[in-house]
Amino acid sequence: MQKVLVWDIPTRVFHWLLVSSLLAQYATAEWLENAIQWHFYIGYFTLFLVIFRILWGFVGTQYARFSSFVTGPRKVIRYMKTLFDKDSTPSIGHNPLGGWFVVIMLVLVAVQAISGLFMTDDIFLDGPYRPQADEQTLALMNSLHHLAFDLLLYVITLHIAAVVFYGIYKKQKLVPAMVHGKKVSKTVGIAGSRLISALVVALLAAAIVYVAIEVYPPTPEIEEYYY
Repeated sequence: MQKVLVWDIPTRVFHWLLVSSLLAQYATAEWLENAIQWHFYIGYFTLFLVIFRILWGFVGTQYARFSSFVTGPRKVIRYMKTLFDKDSTPSIGHNPLGGWFVVIMLVLVAVQAISGLFMTDDIFLDGPYRPQADEQTLALMNSLHHLAFDLLLYVITLHIAAVVFYGIYKKQKLVPAMVHGKKVSKTVGIAGSRLISALVVALLAAAIVYVAIEVYPPTPEIEEYYY
């Protein structure tokens, strides 16, 4: 058994930036006054993070890829049968159950970020896609925005509970590994973080968000008045 590198730097940075972004989103929506503009800005950044992670899930390092932790129901059920076994072998990356939590969280954050593009503060600020959306679409996006937020609270609570459970009951420390990137395992770790590839993916994700926010939104129709 030896310490091997499992989580690359981009994955670790994404993880903690997402945590910070979600906290900031909550604070600017619920705690701070006159912070809705920052709520929009942080929402755009959160959308960038989600797009980056999705892309990195296909081209990133071994244990960051979806193919390494998104499994079929049989593996999930087989894993759940050993969930309360203190001597079960720790997964080097995400375990089959935790892998699906990653997917669910990404989907919920994506839904909230995209639906946020249709939101308004009812005073000064509108999301870039609100002006041209019909009432039915706006109602749907408003419902999705709040539903995704409520579900995220449950998922985050379960995630924290799982970290505590694995740390205390199974003696598997998950948080330190997401800080320094290493785990004790017999399995071979990754060779490095592939930072150049991560930079290219980040630039692509940023370009996608820029086009979605600044280029693609339809221009609101301006009514002409004749006297």
